[in-house]
Amino acid sequence: MDLQNIVERYLAAWNETDPAARRKLVEEAWAADGSYTDPMVATRGHDEFDATLAAVQAQFAGLVFRLGGPVDAHHNVARFTWELAPEGAEEAIVVGFDVLTATEDGRIASVVGFLDKVPSA
Repeated sequence: MDLQNIVERYLAAWNETDPAARRKLVEEAWAADGSYTDPMVATRGHDEFDATLAAVQAQFAGLVFRLGGPVDAHHNVARFTWELAPEGAEEAIVVGFDVLTATEDGRIASVVGFLDKVPSA
């Protein structure tokens, strides 16, 4: 199982701003009942996750998600740091840490996310 590729597809969905293309990425990468949970939201299924992506993109328009370091993986589980920043910027505005679990067929079964750095209000 190529967990690096699964993580890259996951981040690509966060960055895809075209609704139809984003939905296609979600359907290809996620199990139908896949879950996403972070301190702000808990979702299950394609519709809820896609709506979360759209909301985050609206809130952080013009920013992109990128890997913040190597993907650490074993079996069907990957953990990785991600960053949210303006395209090409060195310093990230938001930094988080996710744990992704994949299904046997290489789709995302679940992601549990943590926020390590957030902008002050």
